Amino acid sequence: MFILLLLNIGCEQPAETNEIDANKSEVIDKLTFYTRYAPSNVDIMPLTEFVGSDETRQSNIKIYVSLLDQFGSQIKSPGIFRFELYEHIPRSAEPKGKRVMIWPDIDLTDPVANNDYWMDFLRAYEFSLPAELEVNQDYILQLTCLCPNGKRLTSEFALPNSK
Repeated sequence: MFILLLLNIGCEQPAETNEIDANKSEVIDKLTFYTRYAPSNVDIMPLTEFVGSDETRQSNIKIYVSLLDQFGSQIKSPGIFRFELYEHIPRSAEPKGKRVMIWPDIDLTDPVANNDYWMDFLRAYEFSLPAELEVNQDYILQLTCLCPNGKRLTSEFALPNSK
């Protein structure tokens, strides 16, 4: 009688384990499905420019950033954005010269902050960064996006500053 009780209990435990394993694999399959829509590329759009100029200096850089998934579609996603500005060295094998500016990181992992920078009609983020720069010097703008999944995406953009 005691042996039958042990066999009966022993038979039910693997069924519960299989259900748990099936649930775990289902969750993993769903996560794998959604990770395909995570950012896989970042792009500084050609709308990016200096604005608010005077005779000697520029006052702001308007930057438009597009995040792309693996299918090339523009998406909205949380992340931390870091912008750096370098001098452009013409006719050089390495055109990125001395770093001129680095701005504090912009954390868009909070939904409210993310919405503040999102331009829905462009399907892109808009940033306005203060800058006091020399006229007739070209620059290279570098963007690093730190994604929640651990990816680090980068993009560079040649930013002419000629009058």
